[in-house]
Amino acid sequence: MSLPELTLPTLVIGAGAWGTAVAVQFAGRAQTGRVGLWARDPEQLELLRKHQENRRYLPGVQLPGQLVLCKDFAGACVNWREQARAHRQSDAVQSLHGLIILATPMAGLEEAAAGLMQQLGPPEPGEAIAWLAKGLALQQQKEQSEPALALKWPHEIVQRHCPGWPNASLSGPSFALEVARGLPAALSVASEDLRLARAIAQSCHGGGLRLYPTDDLIGVELGGAMKNVLAIAAGVCDGLALGANARAALITRGLAEMSRLGLQLGAQPQTFMGLACLGDLLLTATGDLSRNRRVGLALARGESLTQIVKQLGHVAEGVGSAPALLALAERSGVDVPITASVCKLIAGQWTAQQAITALMDRSMRDEFEG
Repeated sequence: MSLPELTLPTLVIGAGAWGTAVAVQFAGRAQTGRVGLWARDPEQLELLRKHQENRRYLPGVQLPGQLVLCKDFAGACVNWREQARAHRQSDAVQSLHGLIILATPMAGLEEAAAGLMQQLGPPEPGEAIAWLAKGLALQQQKEQSEPALALKWPHEIVQRHCPGWPNASLSGPSFALEVARGLPAALSVASEDLRLARAIAQSCHGGGLRLYPTDDLIGVELGGAMKNVLAIAAGVCDGLALGANARAALITRGLAEMSRLGLQLGAQPQTFMGLACLGDLLLTATGDLSRNRRVGLALARGESLTQIVKQLGHVAEGVGSAPALLALAERSGVDVPITASVCKLIAGQWTAQQAITALMDRSMRDEFEG
C-alpha cells in the first residue's frame, strides 16, 4: 500500500485510543517532528515514552519513531505554530498549513478547545482545528439568559471557545485499532466551509485512509452521535439472542429514526447513506470492537450501567448522548422510539426484555411514516 508523505504540521490533543491511532497513522508517513501527540496525564506520557506503545488503549501498536510525544502543552502549541509558519513560507500554493486535532471525548472537548485558544489566540492564515468527538452534550448553563439545560454539538463547543478558527469534524466508520495498524478506512471531513473540508481531505489522505469532504456538518455530527445510541440497542438485541432478522430490522429502523431527526434539523438527505451515518452505524452496531455495542450486550445480561462502564475502561459516548438526543427529538417534534427505549434502559426504568417488547408492541404505521 502506498504511503504518500504527509507534510502538514499536525498536533493531536489527547492520547486515548482514537487520538493515538490518528497520530500513529499520520506520523507513520511524515517527517520526524511533523506530527505531535499531547497527553493530558504526565504519567501516561511517560509510559508511552518508555514502551513506545499505548498499552492502555492500543496494546500491540508500535509508536512511529517520527512521532513527537509532547509533555508541555504550551510548548507543543508554540512548536506547532512555528512549523505552520514555516510550511506557509515554503508552500504558498496550499491553503492549509497547520492542523490541530482535538482527540478528546465529548466531556473533554470544551476544556481542550478553551486551552487551545488560551495558548494560541486567533488563528494565523492556513491554520485549522478538527475534532474527533462524536456526541451531543446536555449541559447545565451558568448564565441566567440561557435555558437551564442546553444541547451542544461538538462544533458549537469548538466555535464558542475558538472563535474565528476554521474548523471541521472527522467522522465515520473507524475502529481506532484498525486505523493505527494502517488497515483501509474512509472518513467524512465535514465543515460549513467546503473549501476547508477539501483542503483537509487533500492534505491528510493516504496510507490506507481516504477522506471525503462534505459541508453537511449537522448531518455528520448527528450520525456520529446517534449511531452510538443505536449500537447499544443492537447490542441488547444480540445479547438477548433475538437473531439476525431482528438485528437487521433494528439497524434499518434506527437509520430511519436518524434520518427523520436529521431532516428536521436541516441535514442533507444523502448524508444518511454516507460514511458518517449508515457506514458508522453498521460498524458500531455489529463490530466486536464497538464499546457501545458491548454496553448493550452487558445490559442484556442484566448488569448495571455503573458496573458496565467501570469494566469497560473506555468512554462509551452513547450512554451520555442518548438523553441529549431524546431531548433534541422531543423539542423538534420527532418520534425516536429506539432512542427513547435506550434511555429508559440505561436509566434502569426498563429491563432489556421490556425495551424490546415495547418496541415490538408499538401501533401499526406505514413504513416511512415513522
